[in-house]
Amino acid sequence: MHGPRTRVQRRPVHGVLLLDKPLGLSSNQALQKAKWLLRAEKAGHTGTLDPLASGVLPLCFGAATKFSQLHLDADKTYQTTVRLGVKTSTGDVEGDVVQMRDVRCTPGQVVEVLDRFTGPIQQLPPMHSALKKDGKALYEYARQGEVVDRPVRQVIIHELELINMQLDGESPHLTLRVRCSKGTYIRTLGEDIGEALGCGGHLSMLRRTATGPFVEAQCVTLEALEAMTEAERSSALLPVQNLLEGHTPVTLDAENAGRFLSGVRRRGSWADSDRIAVFGPQPQGEPPSESVVLLGSAHAQAGELIPGRLLSPIEIQQILETAS
Repeated sequence: MHGPRTRVQRRPVHGVLLLDKPLGLSSNQALQKAKWLLRAEKAGHTGTLDPLASGVLPLCFGAATKFSQLHLDADKTYQTTVRLGVKTSTGDVEGDVVQMRDVRCTPGQVVEVLDRFTGPIQQLPPMHSALKKDGKALYEYARQGEVVDRPVRQVIIHELELINMQLDGESPHLTLRVRCSKGTYIRTLGEDIGEALGCGGHLSMLRRTATGPFVEAQCVTLEALEAMTEAERSSALLPVQNLLEGHTPVTLDAENAGRFLSGVRRRGSWADSDRIAVFGPQPQGEPPSESVVLLGSAHAQAGELIPGRLLSPIEIQQILETAS
């Protein structure tokens, strides 16, 4: 018989955990495990990684979830291995083999093809993806053996670096480093490169090494997180404002900060900007500190600071209590 299930006492947690997602777990499974370990009340991630992919997965807790959309739009960097000569139903090792061809391309042809796939390219989203058509995920159609029309999308391959190449032997492959725009399907890129080389291919490995400013060296594994004390887990979180890297910082005085937090536009001499991180003084009664607190995001237009996503006074209080 199983003993009674322990009920986790949730608590307010605010910040960003850079997780090194392991193979075999979905992004949501990894998120739920980290959320349980931190006993967090609210959590979300910044875009999914397939179960067969590992690497950088920023997890947002509490107030940080308000800014997670920013990193859905961030550029991503991957390292991937394309197994040449074998095409699968899903474009990766999880699918069934649907075609095998000899690999007869030359190193020169590989370099020429990779050049062709650098810069703006068009991709047809794979059927085995979470993209929705008429409210239903494409992979649901694929599981039923259906292929539905879906529009091509334009993405940008900023860098496509050849790390390793083996064109003969039992397992011909290319190992690539890809830095790309949001919405890029690396499986589709691997398949398209294989087709351009005349032999087909699929991904045998995929690891995300960076998303926006976050890199794999900053990440913590679930195993390491599990081995930590609760205080160490909290210390592993980055502050919420790390999600606003690249935003212009603006610091308001106490009066303007209070009005801004109420959603009221402020007048000033700010230059027009789409991305501003707004800070203000700590509330009265807090331990004295030279630091300011994050109030939220904004944009400036014609001398007006226009509120975007705002932290609540309660969230600010909880962040200060945790920091002290």
